[in-house]
Amino acid sequence: MRRLAIAGVVLCFTVVSLGAYVRLTAAGLGCPDWPGCYGHLTPSGAATAMPAAGASLPGAASRPYEAGKAWREMIHRYAAAALGLTIVLITALALVTRRQHLVSVPLSLALCAIVLVQGLLGMLTVTWQLKPLVVTLHLLFGMTTLGLLMWLTLSLPAGSWESSAREGPVRAQSGGAASLTGTRALVRLALVALAVQIALGGWTSSNYAAVACPDIPTCQGAWWPAADFRDAFVLWRGPKIDYEGGLLAPSARIAIHLTHRLGALVTAVALTLAALAVLRRRGLASARVRAWAVLAALALQLTLGITMVAKAFPLRLATAHTAGAALLLLATLALLRSLSAGR
Repeated sequence: MRRLAIAGVVLCFTVVSLGAYVRLTAAGLGCPDWPGCYGHLTPSGAATAMPAAGASLPGAASRPYEAGKAWREMIHRYAAAALGLTIVLITALALVTRRQHLVSVPLSLALCAIVLVQGLLGMLTVTWQLKPLVVTLHLLFGMTTLGLLMWLTLSLPAGSWESSAREGPVRAQSGGAASLTGTRALVRLALVALAVQIALGGWTSSNYAAVACPDIPTCQGAWWPAADFRDAFVLWRGPKIDYEGGLLAPSARIAIHLTHRLGALVTAVALTLAALAVLRRRGLASARVRAWAVLAALALQLTLGITMVAKAFPLRLATAHTAGAALLLLATLALLRSLSAGR
């Protein structure tokens, strides 16, 4: 189970990073059908039968086959399928060993359900032509899957399954738990702020608003340029609109980008306060290490964000920015878990 859980975390982190890379290279519609590619299991198969496949798929003829984009999209789907299989195996093992109480069955079942939702969102992302709401939800559920896998991994008993079964369910230590209530609340609040910021990041990317402010710390040469916040956050604009390349006016994209920057400040303050609250307490050895990990991941993410804008949004930094958000989520969850376990 431990190996499967760790493999799940690594796979999910890879899928999230690949998803960002596919999005940033405009390969989200590299295969305009789902789950195959122009009616085939591989891009190579699609390439060999392109005339027939292109003629049989709605919209395929108007969206010509591009091998590079098709392969990037399908590699992302293959990795997602491997992740789904891993989670199914984790759920099966959790059900088989449910009498030993070694793994949370509800958590495993929740993971399985979320993977099904993710599959549906992945299909809708393609068939509904990159709707910002669907793309953002796809990112959020991907991060949720990553977080739940991390939580499951950290919740596994430290010893072997046999010894843990003899000793009974693993329980959090009760000593000093009451005094940690305020610190845990700060970490939870920081986690909520991070989740909102990740959603804002998905909305920024799906509306192609990252380049709306090409300078930093100002935006378009001003501290507060003209921005249309009303149009920026309309969640749904119709089912038949192709959003590839974005549709919003510059002022609306500026509003989205500014909101994302303000969210970054709020999230950075919340995470810093939560980590410092842990560092100020005594007797929390493992939690202190994880608090430093949160601060390190936060510093990395802020550096990536600032450098990305300063260097005109190079692909490698933009992809790393999404990966950095995933790392920050993992570090924050690890910190919360250490406090929840009373260690």
